Amino acid sequence: MTLKELQIGKSAVVDTVGGSGALRQHFLDMGLIPGAEVTLVKLAPMGDPMELRIHGYELTLRLDDAAQIGITPTEKAPAISAAPADDKMVDHPGLGEGGKYHIKKGENPLPEDRTLTFALAGNQNCGKTTLFNQLTGSNQHVGNFPGVTVDRKSGAIKGHLETEVTDLPGIYSMSPYSSEEIVTRQFIIGEKPTGIINIVDATNIERNLYLTMQLMELDTPMVLALNMMDEVRGNGGTVRINKMEAMLGIPVVPISAAKNEGVDELVDHALHVAKYQERPGRMDFCSEDDHGGAVHRCIHGIIHLIEDHAKAAGIPVRFAATKLVEGDQRIEEALKLDQNEKEMIEHIIVQMEQERGLDRAAAIADMRFSFIQELVAKTVVKPHQSKEQLRSNRIDKFLTGKYTAIPAFIAIMGLVFFLTFNVIGLFFQNLMETGIDALTGIVDTALTNWNVNAAVHSLLIDGIFTGVGSVLSFLPIIVVLFFFLSMLEDTGYMARVAFVMDKLLRRIGLSGRSIVPMLIGFGCTVPGVMASRTLPSERDRKMTILLTPFMSCSAKLPIYSLFAAAFFPQYAGLVMVLLYFTGIVVGVLAALLLKSTVFKGEAVPFVMELPNYRLPGLKNVAQLLWEKARDFLQKAFTVIFAATIVIWFLQNFDLQLRLTADPQASILARIAGDIAPLFGPLGFADWRISTALITGFMAKESVVSSLLILFGSEAALSAALTPAQAAPLLVFCLLYTPCIAAVASVKRELGNKWAVIMVVNQCAVAWLCALLVRLAAVALF
Repeated sequence: MTLKELQIGKSAVVDTVGGSGALRQHFLDMGLIPGAEVTLVKLAPMGDPMELRIHGYELTLRLDDAAQIGITPTEKAPAISAAPADDKMVDHPGLGEGGKYHIKKGENPLPEDRTLTFALAGNQNCGKTTLFNQLTGSNQHVGNFPGVTVDRKSGAIKGHLETEVTDLPGIYSMSPYSSEEIVTRQFIIGEKPTGIINIVDATNIERNLYLTMQLMELDTPMVLALNMMDEVRGNGGTVRINKMEAMLGIPVVPISAAKNEGVDELVDHALHVAKYQERPGRMDFCSEDDHGGAVHRCIHGIIHLIEDHAKAAGIPVRFAATKLVEGDQRIEEALKLDQNEKEMIEHIIVQMEQERGLDRAAAIADMRFSFIQELVAKTVVKPHQSKEQLRSNRIDKFLTGKYTAIPAFIAIMGLVFFLTFNVIGLFFQNLMETGIDALTGIVDTALTNWNVNAAVHSLLIDGIFTGVGSVLSFLPIIVVLFFFLSMLEDTGYMARVAFVMDKLLRRIGLSGRSIVPMLIGFGCTVPGVMASRTLPSERDRKMTILLTPFMSCSAKLPIYSLFAAAFFPQYAGLVMVLLYFTGIVVGVLAALLLKSTVFKGEAVPFVMELPNYRLPGLKNVAQLLWEKARDFLQKAFTVIFAATIVIWFLQNFDLQLRLTADPQASILARIAGDIAPLFGPLGFADWRISTALITGFMAKESVVSSLLILFGSEAALSAALTPAQAAPLLVFCLLYTPCIAAVASVKRELGNKWAVIMVVNQCAVAWLCALLVRLAAVALF
């Protein structure tokens, strides 16, 4: 029987784990090992993927992958850890007591002027960035979706300028499965920090400690931060800190990063172990019932063979040995073993497999999880079910229910857009416009009274105030949209959206995880492209990046608002919704084309942890909104400001650099006039529109400011175009190349070639779609 055949609510024991390569290793690292107990919680609304409960946490898996895992059904429910004899919380030991807890004492402290560098490492969604903010005072965005941190960030610990903490992307193991896991592994192994702060979710300790054991094998000074201890205590659980320290051989500090509890003590211990180079007291986790110590003998036999190679490569020998057993090609290449040594190592591993009765990768994973189970049984008291988990289960019955999930998603996103464009965002936008108009009038009157030069007067009023001011009025809408997207991410709903949408996205060649970068793309394409780093497949990553620009970013809202108000005032809301859905439909069609041509093959397996729902942190949401508002304002007063001045200059001067009152004689008219014929079939072969589209490449908001400068007013624009011309222009603005910042982010992720392909592809698709809309509009209007 396979896991695919397991019934909802039933439990089973894993017998065999099929598959091969990195995917099979990922299954093992996630806890799907022979002997593990799993319970099928539910299936996604479309019947695939499935949600499992294993090692105390929720894991998603596609049915096709579940078919590779052999099981034996069992009526026994997964065991709840019993209380140890002494289940009271004890005071944490003081500094310098490492010997008591089997920590290797450093012989000599590091020099006083040495910068203490720390790697902040942990599983995805365990609170790393929250802790990083507490440690450094940095304003990094925190989300409740696995993999929010997509690049490493650094900062000094508050009050300790001699330190540098690097917040690394979340990983489940040191066997990298996705690009952000490679970032973390390369930093820890290659840059050799003086210490590691390993943050562990105390509510999900079995899952998190798997990485801890691998980090300890690196023989780097390390401190364990048990995060979310407030939730553990609130649910009646506890942890015997002293016992855990004794068994692990590293300092263990209970904290709550969100409430800033225990962080100061964590800093003290981290500084101490780093300064005195107190390394983990144990790295051997082989269990006594290891079939006569087969795994133990295998690892130590390999250690003796590769010790000199590991030293030369700068890789900790115990870590290198276990990775060789797992079949890690990167480590094997780094060690530069000769053929004889490779053959000897293979013989040792084969002998271990025969004695152990498990294949090499499964034997190593089993060794680690066996130790974790022993550790948890002796040190952790968990409640039968936490309040957070019970709450999540109740919410999931509706938000991921078979008949309610997709209607709920549509309703939630519809409500977000309605409140943004028609209620809250619109209210604040009107206030902003009123203020800007009043300020413009005051400045205009003052300049007239002071008899300021006509050219300067025109630059300030017709250029800067009209251009930058019109864009600033859309700041409230952008902030409100990001507020709602941040709330959805922080609560953990985004992860459920990926779970619900996976089967649908698979039909266009993507994984459910791709939904998150695309949803972020509705806010801004740049972070959407960056968020694609969390995708484990290079194929999925490239496809997602190329499709994300089809999702209409918030910077295009000013264009939609202007045209909807000017040409379709009675149907403004409907026009907005149609534009967003047009982007989605075109993106789906493009994905189907890419799937059958450039990116043939199936999307990668959907293996993802589902976090509990949590109330959004107001501080986190406020930080994100401030960052987005600041970025928008910086863009408004830099890129858009510069573009406004350039456009005003090109519009008001001719080729002889003489001031001209005739826009058609201007430099801008000459440049844009050469491009305008391209838009003839689309119905807007006007040099002013061509100019606005060119400036939109710098920043999409510039399209509005450019049009208002060139046409003079919204009324003049309305008079110059008909609805049959405005409709294809709107669609072209929706789909043509994203701004230069987005193109730069694509270049950074995929290189020059794909950035150029993306720009050309977007422009070609935009032209064709606008032509279709033009033909339809002519027939309708």
